[in-house]
Amino acid sequence: MKITKAETEDFREIMEIYGRARKFMCENGNPRQWKEGYPSEALVKQDLDREELYVCREGQELLGVFMFSENPDPCYEIIEQGSWKNENPYGVMHRMASSGKRKGVASFCLDWCFSQCGNVRGDTHTDNFVMQRVFEKNGFEKCGIIYVEDGSPRIAYQRKGEVQTDE
Repeated sequence: MKITKAETEDFREIMEIYGRARKFMCENGNPRQWKEGYPSEALVKQDLDREELYVCREGQELLGVFMFSENPDPCYEIIEQGSWKNENPYGVMHRMASSGKRKGVASFCLDWCFSQCGNVRGDTHTDNFVMQRVFEKNGFEKCGIIYVEDGSPRIAYQRKGEVQTDE
C-alpha cells in the first residue's frame, strides 16, 4: 500500500468510498456521526483544493481516503474532561474512510500521518467504536472531549513521539 495526494480524477471514487463508510457506520451502531451526506462534495473538493486530501492505494486500486493537515484545528483549542499530551505543533487526521476491500487500511493511514510529523491528533464520535479501536490499537491515547462545528462532542485522541534533545 502507498499514500499519495488525491487527484481530481479520484473524486467520484472518493465520494463512493465516503458513501460506503456512511452506510457501514449506520449498520454498526453509529448512525449520527456522518449524517446528512457528510462529508459533502464541497468539503471534499475543499480538502482536494488545499492539497490536504490523501488516498491509500494498492496498485491502481483505491483502498481508503482521509484528510491530513499540519494546520491547527480550531475545534481542538478547547478540550474538556482531560488535556492534550502536549502543546507542540501537530498534524490532524479527519474523514478517514476505507473501501472495505482490504484489512489494515486505517492503521496504515494513521502510521503514515504519524510519520509526517510525529505528533498527531484526531477525534471520533462516542458511537464510533470501530474508529476508537483503530486509534487505540495504533498507539493513540484518549485525551478528553472536544466539540466540532455543529456543537456535538467527540472523543479526542493524540499520539506523540519521543521528544528529541541535542544533549
